[in-house]
Amino acid sequence: MAEKKIIAVVGARGAQGGGLVRAIAADKDGPFVARALTRDIRSERARELRALGAEVVAADVDDEESLRKAFAGAHGAFCVTFYWAHMKPERETAEALSMARAAKAAGVRHAIWSTLEDTRKWVPLGDTRMPTLMGQYKVPHFDAKGAADRLFTDAGVPTTFLVTCFYWDNFIHFGMGPRKGPDGALTLTLPMGDRKLVGIAAEDIGRSAYGIFKRGAETIGQRVAIAGGHLTGAQMAAGMTRRLGRDVTYTPVTPQVYRGFGFPGADDLANMFQFDHDFEQDICRAHSVEATRALNPALQTFDAWLAANGSHIPIE
Repeated sequence: MAEKKIIAVVGARGAQGGGLVRAIAADKDGPFVARALTRDIRSERARELRALGAEVVAADVDDEESLRKAFAGAHGAFCVTFYWAHMKPERETAEALSMARAAKAAGVRHAIWSTLEDTRKWVPLGDTRMPTLMGQYKVPHFDAKGAADRLFTDAGVPTTFLVTCFYWDNFIHFGMGPRKGPDGALTLTLPMGDRKLVGIAAEDIGRSAYGIFKRGAETIGQRVAIAGGHLTGAQMAAGMTRRLGRDVTYTPVTPQVYRGFGFPGADDLANMFQFDHDFEQDICRAHSVEATRALNPALQTFDAWLAANGSHIPIE
């Protein structure tokens, strides 16, 4: 039997990277083995990764030399950043550059860069429909990733650009789930009007990345935009009502109102939802559920995700 090819996974303890490690581990007869990169190789999560059969190595996205060592000998590399850990787009750009340089230096044959749309291609900085943030972004956590695509291309790294979307897991971990009002009623509040939001289960991002690695060189240079579903706020609230056993009402608000909620990143997220609302057709067209299912036959629908995870949505 041929020796398995190594896929180095940045962010292996996170949602996307962890999903990829689990997808590789689940395919016992597959051609790949995971090398999980983490800053803390002694953590409980690192022990869980080892139990899945992954090699666990120390690396930090802010330390290019550690990435070069971790990528050495790897066939593929999954590269991702986590904006919300620091909320600094310039730092995210620097991390992407370190990963691109490290992948090139290590001779990685196939990288996947987890990216998003650069919204400034649709809404230029001078466009007053949406406020400009931090002086040079419309949606900072989108734009920095989208602009970083060229870093991999310019470095000469054979790269597939995996364009992700809204995680349904945000309803659990990011405080976006239904809120209970003074009367005890549950309300899902989003600035999406009656437009559809492209979403996916975080686990399916990793599984889709695995499908890309299995396809190999045919995807290099391509943008692969994934989705688990295109749903309105009312449809998501109806799904929650069915699965939670509690009535959930969808209440649309304007982006301006959402910005005024005042939590850290509210302006960034309000602009994101405004982008998703205003350019719904472009985004839904690019993020094909059918193409995603071809990569990942186990792709979850929103109802299936709710069946498995709805009990974890905090509603009290």
